[in-house]
Amino acid sequence: MRSKIALTCLFPVIVFCLSGCNYDFPLTAMPTRKIEARLLGDWVVIAKENDKVEIMHVRKFDESTYAVSMDNDIYRAFHSDFAGAAFLSVQDLNAGNRKYIYYTWQLSADATQLTLKAVRTEVVPENTKTPADIQQLIKENLSNPKLFQPELQLARKKSGSQ
Repeated sequence: MRSKIALTCLFPVIVFCLSGCNYDFPLTAMPTRKIEARLLGDWVVIAKENDKVEIMHVRKFDESTYAVSMDNDIYRAFHSDFAGAAFLSVQDLNAGNRKYIYYTWQLSADATQLTLKAVRTEVVPENTKTPADIQQLIKENLSNPKLFQPELQLARKKSGSQ
């Protein structure tokens, strides 16, 4: 039972770090707002099974774009708020095709906990042809619990900790 719980905790980390991005274009053509300063910093996910610490570094690239690094991968991310939900369009800069993946995000009131949920390709297929079609599928499925992968929980890294 313990290994099933650990695997459940590790799955979102694997999805975030190892899965390729799926979509040919961002959710919105342009960023929908400037960066949120409270998202900047270092965020930690701990895989309970082996106590391996995964750190996601979020930095300001410009007024509306984040540079994100995690596990030797580099991403570009920006806000793509859509249909009343806070989304991020995240582009894998290491991949040759530089495709995108979409996440919703939520930050705790004290800015110490970050929750990310990736859009599932089973609900929004990666071969969807246009941004308008993707937006329509997301809008139609916002209340569908199957729209998103299991959430990824991150905690703000305390200064001085590994």
